[in-house]
Amino acid sequence: MLANKPEGAIYVGSARDLRQRVEQHRSGEVEGHTKKYNIKTLVFFERFDEPDEAIAMEYRLKKWRREWKDKLIEKANPEWRDISADIPY
Repeated sequence: MLANKPEGAIYVGSARDLRQRVEQHRSGEVEGHTKKYNIKTLVFFERFDEPDEAIAMEYRLKKWRREWKDKLIEKANPEWRDISADIPY
């Protein structure tokens, strides 16, 4: 999940290469929600062994209430800090 500020606009997505995808959003390369709302801070991620699992989780999260998404982020990252450096290679 990416955010523009704590409890601000968020984006939920999945990617095979998370580092590359975050950079695409940060550079403005990706049109749409993230560009419109200046969403560039990686605040939460989960790693999955299978792409289908990641996509299924993405769709589940997109159906969640905003309050639940905020709680998920805050449990793992209470300061809503940029966790891009924590992405494993």
